[in-house]
Amino acid sequence: MNSVRSKQKNIQSVITSAFMAIGLSLLIADPVFGLENVLPKEALSIWKAIIFGIVEGLTEFLPISSTGHLLATKELLNVGETELSEEAIDSYIISIQIGAIFAVAVLYRRRLLQMLQGLLGRNDEGKKMVRSLLAAVVPTAVIGLVAADFVKDNLYSLWPVAIAWLLGGFCILFIDRQNIFNRTGKRLEELTPQEAFLIGLVQAIALWPGVSRSLVTILAAVLVGLSLKAAVEFSFILGFVTLTAATVFELGTDGQQVIDSFGYTTPLIGLCVAFAAAVISVRFMVEWLEQRSFAIFGYYRLFIGCSAIVLISIGYF
Repeated sequence: MNSVRSKQKNIQSVITSAFMAIGLSLLIADPVFGLENVLPKEALSIWKAIIFGIVEGLTEFLPISSTGHLLATKELLNVGETELSEEAIDSYIISIQIGAIFAVAVLYRRRLLQMLQGLLGRNDEGKKMVRSLLAAVVPTAVIGLVAADFVKDNLYSLWPVAIAWLLGGFCILFIDRQNIFNRTGKRLEELTPQEAFLIGLVQAIALWPGVSRSLVTILAAVLVGLSLKAAVEFSFILGFVTLTAATVFELGTDGQQVIDSFGYTTPLIGLCVAFAAAVISVRFMVEWLEQRSFAIFGYYRLFIGCSAIVLISIGYF
């Protein structure tokens, strides 16, 4: 009982800290401090920055596709065509991913510390985890570099996203009915580099916007024998590594564009909001799957996919 209360207090403290960070960032944005005066005139409004942060944080680690939701949000908010260039808003979205990444770092800090100890040769299980992650990251990175331009030119629109939402929804419901998600599987420490490599190959499918990186990695991890709990944890940690590498790479080339287009305030606000939302969504998913079915995400994907197709068909998007 005490451990449950302690766990709840830890979660509450993390969420409280996140919202304090949001409040601080909003305070910094106040004209009294003079920072608003140095923002570019075309900078994203604060309320739109908050919306992007919420969408990014809530969807990044759920199996519903953050990229698909962010593309839809761009259309709904009418950004990327009038207020800002497409490249600028894409760079902004990449920059606020840092908040979601940091949320996983906080929530899984013990596992990450174990991996750090493994790198230093002080923890055998941590060393195994590092090997597995490297085996999973390599195929994704190689395929991503080769296919990035093709994906961006051909799949970054709402029709491919809607199709991916539907296909992913049907896939979740089909696998859920086979009771694969409910079986007892291997612990995360038992994952082999060969199995991790296969998960990394499958992760590359998520280059298609709307597929969801967390969806395909969780499914692949379960299919190679991990328990659902271990599969979710590996997906989150793999996402932490993959997204960190991708974000560092993108900001290394486009980081100055973010500052030139948005200044410092709106990216900071979006980042803090994304952090808070990601903490909530990750905790929700872990606790939901401990007692309930994975199918809810399948039904949601079918709903959002059908809704997107209707809106596209009537010319709303």
